[in-house]
Order: sequence, then C-alpha cells, then structure tokens
Amino acid sequence: MATINPVTVGIGALSVEDVVAVARYGANVEIDPAALEEIAATRERIEELAADPTPVYGVSTGFGALATKHIPEDMRAQLQVSLVRSHAAGSGPEVEEEVIRALMLLRLSTLCTGRTGVRPVVAETYAAALNAGITPVVREFGSLGCSGDLAPLAHCALALLGEGEVRVKGGEIVPAADALAQAGIEPLVLREKEGLALINGTDGMLGMLCLAIADLREAAKVSDIATAMSVEGLNGTLSVFDDDLQQLRPHPGQADAAYNIRTIAADSPILTAALEGFKANDVQDAYSIRCTPQVAGGFRDTLTYVTTVADRELAAANDNPVVAKDGRVASNGNFHGAPVAYVLDFLAIVVADLASISERRTDRFLDPARNRGLNAFLAGDPGVDSGHMIAQYTQAGIVGELKRNAVPASADSIPSSAMQEDHVSMGWSAGRKLRRSIDGLQRVLAVEILTSARALDMRESEPSVGTGAALATLRKHVEGPGTDRFLAPEIEHSVHLVKGGDYVKAVEAVVGTLR
Repeated sequence: MATINPVTVGIGALSVEDVVAVARYGANVEIDPAALEEIAATRERIEELAADPTPVYGVSTGFGALATKHIPEDMRAQLQVSLVRSHAAGSGPEVEEEVIRALMLLRLSTLCTGRTGVRPVVAETYAAALNAGITPVVREFGSLGCSGDLAPLAHCALALLGEGEVRVKGGEIVPAADALAQAGIEPLVLREKEGLALINGTDGMLGMLCLAIADLREAAKVSDIATAMSVEGLNGTLSVFDDDLQQLRPHPGQADAAYNIRTIAADSPILTAALEGFKANDVQDAYSIRCTPQVAGGFRDTLTYVTTVADRELAAANDNPVVAKDGRVASNGNFHGAPVAYVLDFLAIVVADLASISERRTDRFLDPARNRGLNAFLAGDPGVDSGHMIAQYTQAGIVGELKRNAVPASADSIPSSAMQEDHVSMGWSAGRKLRRSIDGLQRVLAVEILTSARALDMRESEPSVGTGAALATLRKHVEGPGTDRFLAPEIEHSVHLVKGGDYVKAVEAVVGTLR
C-alpha cells in the first residue's frame, strides 16, 4: 500500500480529500506552527476575560439555558469537566471509526483557526490522539444537529480527559486512560472556555458529508459502467447518448454521464449486430435506459452543489462563543447544522433515485417480454432454474428502504434545552441515514452489474472493450451463466468490487479516465 502523506492542519480550510485521507486511510496530522501561534495569541484574550468581574458567556457563566448563572473562578475547571461529562450522553449502536476520526480532525481544524480560545495544548492533544489511532467510542443517538454534534463531540473530549472508552487502531474497547498512557499522551486538564470549545460544531455532520462525497463520486462512475453494460446486454442503442443531443439541455452532469456511457460501450460488436433489428422492431429504449443521463446527471450536479457547501463549511470556525478577530468574545449561531443538514438530505434523495433507475434496468433483463431474446430471469434452464429472479427482489427491498431514507430529517425539529434550542435541524440524523443509503446504492449497482454481465455472456458475442473490462473483473470471482448457484456470495463479490473501486479502475485502464 502506498504511503499516505500527512495532512497539515492550519488556520485555513481542509479539503474533502484531506478529511478522507485521515478518516478512512489513517493519514497522520501535523499542526501548522502558525496555527499554534494564533491559538496562543487568542488564548491571552480569554485569560483577560476570565479575570474580569463582568460575566462573559462561556468563560465565566453557565451554558445554554443556564447562561445567566455566574461561575466563581475556583469552580470554572469543574464547570468545564461537568459540561463534557454530562454531554457525553450517547446511546445506541457504536458509530463507525472513520466517522469519528473525521469528526476529530474537523474539531482540530476549528481549534486551529484560533477563534475558539483554547490553549495550544488542547489542539496538540487532539492531534496526538488521532496519530495514535485512538478512536473514542461514540454512540449513534445524542446529536440533534442544532448546537452542533454535542454528544458525539463530548464523547471525544471525554476521552482526551482520560475518561470513557476508546478503541486503538480498531482493537478492543479499552478505558481511555489506559490508551492515553500507552501512547504517552498526558490527559487534558481543561480551563475556562475549553470544554465548550470541544463540543460546539458541525464536525460529525460535515465528516459524514465529506466521506459521502468521496463515495458518491465513485458511485457515479459505477452507475455509468452498469448502464453501459445494461444498454449492451439489452441490445439497446447508444445514439441517444450523442453529445449534440446532450448539449440541447446543457446540464454539465448530464453531458458527463452520457459521455461515460457511450465511451464505455463504444464499438460494441453486440450492439452493432443488433442495430438493424432494433431499428426495425423497437425504435427507442425505455426511460430507464434512454433517460439515464438525465438522472445520473442530476445526481452529479447535486453532488457538485453539495461539494460547494462542504468546502464552505470546511473553511468555518464553528464554536459558541467565538473570539472574533477584533478580540471580542461573541455569541453566535454558526454552530447550527442547517446548511449541512439540507445537503445531506439532498444526497439521500438523489441516491434513492439513482438506485431506483438501476433496479428498473435490472428488472428488464429478467422479463422475456422486454429483454430482447434472453431467457426468463436469465435462468440457465427456465423453470428448473430461477436465475437472477430473487436478486431483483434484493434490489427492490433495498430501493424501498432508500426511498424511506429520502424523507428529509432536516425538516424535523424537536426543541431542546428548556426551549433555548427551540429550532433544530436533525443534521446528524440526516448523515446517519445517508450512510445507510450509500451502502444500499452500492449494493443495487453491484446487482445490476452482476445481472448485466450474465446477460452479456448469454449474448454469445464480444462485448465492448470497456464493458468487457468490467465483465472480466467480475469473472475473476464469479462464474458465468449456468445452473443455479448459491447467489448471495456472488452478490457480495460484486459489492466488494464496487466499494473497492475495482470496476472503475478496470474500465478506466482501457477507455481512459471517466468524468
């Protein structure tokens, strides 16, 4: 495996690629010395305010609905610890390691803006925990997405104090104190403002968004590979994907999808042989074939917009209060998750639709009235064998779930904190269901490729160079048509090839980079 370069966290923004490198591939982080200088300079202002007899929110007061209570100096360290302990209130299944690493990196990024008022040691401890592979155990439920991801962030902060539970590099759950000691990391002792700075932000939502963007960029290409294989396997036509036709409706994503489909299936002997029969008997393909660039293009264009929102959020300093550049400590609403929640929901909608059109193409293969000369259900011996009949059932079950996941979480609001937080975005929930949806889309596309590959083999002619590369990749793991076999492992092989990027790599190796 190639060495992954460290990611430098500074005053400015991280990229989506930076987040994925640290969260998913274990890249180390380095803090830019300029960021440490900015953090130290801002901390001086917090020290001044801490000594001021006038109450300052987040420094010398309680929090949320308790903001009116002034806290004496000798109780402020306890205030910060109590805040973290009480907010670490998650429940339910454990959240994936890559999501928590993304969350931690993004919290570190906000600390490094110098706008939170923490000491440099807080940022350095965060970075050390990431580099040691220490991942706090965070539970699924506990964030509403209004005051940022409070409970998930609090579980992470708690671990830095040497409390709570963690996993080290994916190992067994161990006490945080033991993991820190093993890594030579001194547990944090929080001072004024620091507990609050560790738990206010959209980091969990944004982390899930960054990971989703990376996965869905790949899924867009997989969808085009699956479509090209289906057009070819169904003896369809590539003419509807001509560039001049796409330019009549100049959505950039549509043009990219059409380009990929016609490039992958170009010069297909199967389609060449079927062309005259198509012209004589069919005239045009069904919507699930003919209109795929419009659906896959809308998917791409939504992803492009979503990425602009992610980039803006990656440049943000999400905390409350913040230390403004003029030195004032100001309460604000920049931690609210609404902008991120909306786009997480947008993605769940387009994921469901891309999966839905894939399932429709698969279904056409199984119906002898629509599959242009292939066996019913692509069975070896129809009646004796069932072929891929139930593989489509699996797709349908997943697509049904994805449509339910497309119902927006961001439109919900459950007031909290004694009505101080009286409008919330449920952005964390939007991110959680999106992750389930992405897994579903990958599985639906994997079944379409499995089915279209079987159809291509049954055509008993040479596929195009591009589709042939995808077919050959699958055939390294799954045999071609024949009598019925245990189908679930074959589906999982195809799922693995989708998630691992194998189909895309194989196709791009012979047709060039896809858009």
